[in-house]
This record gives sequence, C-alpha cells and structure tokens, in this order.
Amino acid sequence: MNKQLIWMLVFSTVLLWSAIDPKDQFTWFLEVLPALVAVPLLFFTRHKFPLTSLAYLLILIHCVILMIGGHYTYAEVPLFDWLAELTGTERNNYDKLGHFAQGFVPTLLARELFIRLEIVKKGSWCNFLAVCFSLAFSAFYELIEWWVALLTGEDAEAFLGTQGYIWDTQSDMGMALVGAITYLIVASRFHNKQLQAKLTG
Repeated sequence: MNKQLIWMLVFSTVLLWSAIDPKDQFTWFLEVLPALVAVPLLFFTRHKFPLTSLAYLLILIHCVILMIGGHYTYAEVPLFDWLAELTGTERNNYDKLGHFAQGFVPTLLARELFIRLEIVKKGSWCNFLAVCFSLAFSAFYELIEWWVALLTGEDAEAFLGTQGYIWDTQSDMGMALVGAITYLIVASRFHNKQLQAKLTG
C-alpha cells in the first residue's frame, strides 16, 4: 500500500474518532486546527518539495497527539489520568507530551528546510537556529492561547489546560526546549541520512 495512502488513512481514522462526541466542541476545534492546516500544506507540496519520510511520520504522530488532546481535552486524557494516579500526582500531564512534540517536530522541520534550501549549512549554527525556531514557535503558540482566552473568556479554559498551575506557560516552553534538544541527540543523525538522500537524489 502507498505510504501516502497509509498516512491519510491513519490521519482520517483518528480525526473521525476525535470528532465524534468530543468533551468540548470548541476546544476540539482549537486543538485539531493545526493538524487540519497541515494536511493541505503537505498535499500541495508533496511533488514540488517532498519532505523526508521521518518528517512525514513525525508530523502524523504530532497530529495524532493533537487529535487525542482535542477529543478528551488535554487535562482529561484517560491514560495520563491513570499515570497521575500511579505516580501520586494530581496533574494530568498530557499537555506536556504535546509541548514536547511541539519542540521535537518543528526543530526537525526547521532544520530540514534550512539545509535543503541552503539557508544555513549543516552544523552547530543550523542546530542552534532550528532550536531557536521551535522555541519561537512555542512562544507564539502560547500567545495564541492567551489571545483566545481574552476573546472567549471561560470557554477557553479547557484549551489553556493550565489545571491551576501558575507556571504552566513557562513549563510548556520548557518542554518544547526538551523536545528540541531530544531531536538533536536522538534523531538528527538518522535524519541526516534521509536529508543526504534528498540532496543527492
């Protein structure tokens, strides 16, 4: 079966499940919107500028994380409720997984674009600027959450998902930084091989 078809099948299946009787319809829309925006972008660039297979896989995983969070709201994902009980904590930390991905995936994408478009050569500066990009993206997302909260009032509480934690915004960006650094340590070498194939293919 075609990889693109499998990608769309997984995406569509999870999206459909996510859209059926979500915890909060408004929150669901806000959470899955980035995933819905990603699909046409990937579709229209698939021939002119196809990404590496690792990039497509991680974008899909990130979309699934968003859709699960949208269905339950980030503060009420059952598995993470169970983990909270198991570890004796009160907070559901599913949102931290989302922000980890928000650092990991944009760093990979920024680095892929920097190298393939010859914006920055592969190396330390490229890695540093890719991390800076993901942190800027994370900070901008926090601004979006703030603006939504100002415009919609109490309706945005589930979207914010602070769960009473006063340092939630800072810890969200901290998790994005952890995700970005984890990508560089764990996945960048494997990614480099796929990038080299794109550059020489």
